[in-house]
Amino acid sequence: MHFKFTCSLLSRTIAGLNPKGAACALFAVAIASGCLVSVAPAIADPAKQITLELNKLEPQDKSCRAYLVVSNDGETVYQSFKLDLVMFQPDGVIGKRFALDLAPIKAGKKTVKLFDLDGVACDKVGSFLVNDIMECKSDGAAADDCLARLQLSSLGQVKISK
Repeated sequence: MHFKFTCSLLSRTIAGLNPKGAACALFAVAIASGCLVSVAPAIADPAKQITLELNKLEPQDKSCRAYLVVSNDGETVYQSFKLDLVMFQPDGVIGKRFALDLAPIKAGKKTVKLFDLDGVACDKVGSFLVNDIMECKSDGAAADDCLARLQLSSLGQVKISK
């Protein structure tokens, strides 16, 4: 009953305001009542995050080997976790685009994954961009919000971002 009275009184009060004042009043009421939905992206539950660290780059004969440390502190096992990865050269020009599957990613486990950039010297690697997650499966089905769950870091000068 109190709510009905408040809404009726509020409607009459807002109706008497100019359009700008009414809009401000409605916005204030929405905030106060918790009706306003946040447009900020939700942060994934830390227990469900996958952490990907670009640990180091190591020169090979005619390529560069990247070492990635993948940590899964959650209980989900991933049978597929395929990244759409873009390598930028130091001048910012795209050098390569490729798919990289980090799976299997075991629950509660830290693992090291390696990949080689054939024909690319390590000093020609400026940064990496996780452009998207191409495929993400757990328990045989597509998993939700895999890109949001991915937390990135780098130990060296070459950075990785999303």
